[in-house]
Amino acid sequence: MNIMCHGAANKSEDPLDRAAAHCAARGARLTPIRRDVLDLLLRHENGLKAYDLLAQIKQLRSNATPPTVYRALDFLIEQGLVHKIGRINQFVACRHESHDLPGLFLVCPHCGKVSELHDSALMQSLLLSIARAGHALDCQEVEVSSTCPDCRATGPSTQGSDFNVK
Repeated sequence: MNIMCHGAANKSEDPLDRAAAHCAARGARLTPIRRDVLDLLLRHENGLKAYDLLAQIKQLRSNATPPTVYRALDFLIEQGLVHKIGRINQFVACRHESHDLPGLFLVCPHCGKVSELHDSALMQSLLLSIARAGHALDCQEVEVSSTCPDCRATGPSTQGSDFNVK
């Protein structure tokens, strides 16, 4: 999986310092273990599954346990710093300044590449349509199965229909 974020934050600042300031502004603390988990996710543009993350954290902190990592992930998700892509059961660092609306993730069913798309008008329209149907969105991530440009270039899609949007 590869994360491509559209509208990414300014990369000249240290993302871990920005994350710590973000947490502090919300009355929360980016503890050393939380910082390590976020740092590993930021270093792995492709994201990581929880147990892969645990294996890497154990190299830094030999006493780390699955609950330790899951608590850190839960905190980072709550703070809007990490997203869980349920379709592939993977965690990715958010590379955007803020999420006023749920994130829209395009997940390629062929290679697992993920693109985070920020389109406020689209998300507001989607949320309005969901509400009109009497439903409420249960999560902060909306995942759409869509063939990425690389897979489209290498051959015809084996799932769904191929069409051009103009």
